[in-house]
Amino acid sequence: MASRPGSEIPRGMDVYWTPSTGGSLPVRGGGGVQDRFAWRDQRLGCGNPACTKGWLRLLKDRRRPVFEHQWGCSTDCIESLVSVAVRREFGDGNIVDDGREHRHRIPLGLVMLSQGWITHPQLQRALMAQKRSGRGRIGSWLVAECGVKQEHVTRALSMQWSCPVLTSDGFDPRAMALLVPRLLIERLGMVPLRIAGDRILYLAFEDRLDASAALALERMSGLKVESGLADGLQLKYAQQRLYQSDFVSARYEQVADMASLTRKMAYSLDKLQPRSSQLVRIHQFYWLRMWLETGAMSTRDGGVPASREDVVDRIYSVGFEQ
Repeated sequence: MASRPGSEIPRGMDVYWTPSTGGSLPVRGGGGVQDRFAWRDQRLGCGNPACTKGWLRLLKDRRRPVFEHQWGCSTDCIESLVSVAVRREFGDGNIVDDGREHRHRIPLGLVMLSQGWITHPQLQRALMAQKRSGRGRIGSWLVAECGVKQEHVTRALSMQWSCPVLTSDGFDPRAMALLVPRLLIERLGMVPLRIAGDRILYLAFEDRLDASAALALERMSGLKVESGLADGLQLKYAQQRLYQSDFVSARYEQVADMASLTRKMAYSLDKLQPRSSQLVRIHQFYWLRMWLETGAMSTRDGGVPASREDVVDRIYSVGFEQ
């Protein structure tokens, strides 16, 4: 994935920045600090092509509110910008991932048989237990009924999905809690594990990958996301440590329809006046992140927060859960 403007980091430099840096990431090239971060003071024109405010908008602070690189000079213009983004997210058909098994994948039991990790009688025993119960995954039944090592199940799943097995080495729950709202971690079963020095975020799942979640995190953070599977016990332990950390302030709300969703987001942007903001959709969730001050922004587009200060999350879903 191409790096965003102003987000380059020298090789070998740690990507975790303390609050004393003001959340600023260094940029390659010459020039002093004022040149490198001149984007902080840039003034934008209204991003709504149908804006009718004329010269009156010149009297306003054109550095906020900014939504996806565009300034809105009025409540109506902000709502127009949000409406375009909501339609984009709603109509994005590039990722189709409803959580069901893909038919072309070799069944997990056959993968484990081919590797010599289980026997035919063990597989039959696990399948019978699964059938009697009417629930559960075959890997869990192999562990519970046949004493198969969880490590072998995880490795077989990684072969199914053609992805790496990730460990919790280097896991920093305080830093990772700033990347994703707790609600999405709970609902989607994912855990951000670490950021490598070359700006790669390693994202772990227990038994299947979620391409929608990975793409949304790439767009929100500006990092390249590498997804993989992790041992279930390690993943649960990492989740527990995450839940003990401070997340970005977040609010979840269900709305009746897309028009209500647009109005709610526009209201939040108009009220909080962020210096940068971004909208992404992960399955039924619409996640709006707002960076309220430049000190919270690690790149021109917002980027990875150095702390939870001056960053706000709003999460919405359309329709009401039963």
